[in-house]
Parts: sequence; C-alpha cells; structure tokens
Amino acid sequence: MSAAWQFYFSTLLVYLGVDIMAVWGLNLQFGIAGISNFAFVVFQAAGAYTAAILTLGASGPGSFQQYVGGAHLPFPLPILAAGIVGGLLSLVVGLVGMRRLRTDYQAMVMLVLSLTATYVAINATGLVNGPAGLSLIPKPLSGWLGLSLLGYQWFYVGLTAVMCVLVYLVVRRVTGSPLGRAMRAVRDNEDAAAALGKSVFGLRMTAFVIGGVIGGVSGAVFVEFLGAWSPGAWLYPETFVFFLAVIVGGTGNDLGVAVGALLVPIGFLESTRFLPNIGHPGFVEALQWMAVGVLALVFLWFWPRGVIPERKRHFARSET
Repeated sequence: MSAAWQFYFSTLLVYLGVDIMAVWGLNLQFGIAGISNFAFVVFQAAGAYTAAILTLGASGPGSFQQYVGGAHLPFPLPILAAGIVGGLLSLVVGLVGMRRLRTDYQAMVMLVLSLTATYVAINATGLVNGPAGLSLIPKPLSGWLGLSLLGYQWFYVGLTAVMCVLVYLVVRRVTGSPLGRAMRAVRDNEDAAAALGKSVFGLRMTAFVIGGVIGGVSGAVFVEFLGAWSPGAWLYPETFVFFLAVIVGGTGNDLGVAVGALLVPIGFLESTRFLPNIGHPGFVEALQWMAVGVLALVFLWFWPRGVIPERKRHFARSET
C-alpha cells in the first residue's frame, strides 16, 4: 500500500474511533436514558477547545490567536481536562434545562443551546479566536517519539483505539449494571419508574453528565489529531449525524451504535466525497445532506430498531 493510501486509511481510522466514542456518549443519553440531546456537539466542541487551549499555552498580546486562558500541559492532562469540562458543562445545562421541562421541550432547549453556542464562539473573538478558530495545536508526544509523519499517524490510531477501549469499559459498566436498567426504565415509562421510587431527574442527570464527559474526551482526541478547531467544525447538523448513527446501528445497543458510526459518518458520508463535481459549487454537499435525511427516514420507517437491535431482557419471576 502506498504512503498516500496509508495516510488516508489511518486518518479514517482515527475519525472512526472519535465517532464511536461520540455515539457511545450520545447513546448513553438518548438510547439508554431517553434524553434528546440535540446539542451534543457543543459538549464535544467544549472538550476540543479545552484540550487545544491547554496544549497551545497562553496567547500573548501580539499573537494571531486570542483566547481565554492557556497552558502547556503534558499529555494526557488536556484530554482529562476536556472530559471534566464536558461533564461540568453538561451538569450546568442539565440543572437549568432538564429539571422542570418535558422531554420534547428539553430537545428544543438543546437545539437552541447549540445555535447560541455557535454564535457566541463566532462573535466573541477573544473567547476562542472567533470564526478563525484555533490552529497550530501541538500533537501529543510527537516531539518525544521522533516518528515520521506516517509513523505518527499509525501511532495515533493505536492511541485512539486505547481511548475507545477505556470509554467502552465505562459505558459497558453503566449500561450493563442495575444503574443502566434503571435508566432504561425511566426511558420507557418515567411515571412507572417514579412510582417505583426511582429518581427520574437524578438518573437522567447521571446519564447526561457521563455522556458529556465522553463527548468532551472525543472532542479532545479529535482536536489533538487535527491540530485545529473552528466553529465550522461543530455546527448543529453534526449532532444529527451522530443521532443517525445511533438509529441506524441500534438505539440502546453499545455494539450497534459502534456499527452505526462505521456505516454513517465513515461509510455513507465518506463515500460521497468521491462523487464527481456536478452542478454549482456546494451542490454535491447539499445532496449529501439530502441523502442523510432520506437514510434517516428509511430506517425510521422500515428498521426503527436499527441494524443490531437492543437486546430484550427477560427476568425470571421470583418464587415466594
């Protein structure tokens, strides 16, 4: 395989790992706890900005990038900090937007939050450098390892795989435990769960915060690889791609949503990049989003449970 193809496939594998972590976080919120978080990409972006700022260092008065804070923290501290920021942000948003609102109104609040956060990042130029975003972010351990560009690509593939395993262990620990069963009960019938003494708000907040932490980590891993991040990278349609991956793979199924991340962001969307340039500029990209909408409708109509449906759980009746 040529170096160009190795570079391409290694990049795709990193993207796949980041997408898998993201859909695991969203599936924990939406598929397990029933939270329609249409602002998921905001928490991913918060983690990305945090990791970037804590890697770039402080911005001087004459610097071409202006942002709040800054530090030169060694790996993996920026990624850990990104997860903490994602969790804290989700805690604040959850306390404000989830305590007294029904699930449909919560979805509206999350969508408004996504739009508002994008406009704030663009217009508050001193916050995260406005529409230009952050760039020239040092890659973790690149100077210490001394690898070639291609060699570092494959190293980061392995690093992303390790992060995926760690995130999976956390997600599996939650979804396969009594805590996960209580979250599913809230998702299926919150009134019945409340009647059985379950804290509906507490369970949803737990899923929301853990999903926010995972979203922040996925954004940090992504930005440390890309070396740049701007508001154009986290517009609200990106959240719908993650939702589609969850729906296609199988809502509530950890393995299913990972397969959905392979089929939708990597397989389905990446294949459209090879379409010939037809029509006016932007026409192919518009067709891409139209195809995403059609794919969502097809699965919601014919395969609402996804490629790998959530396993039905049967519990033996206790004998008294």
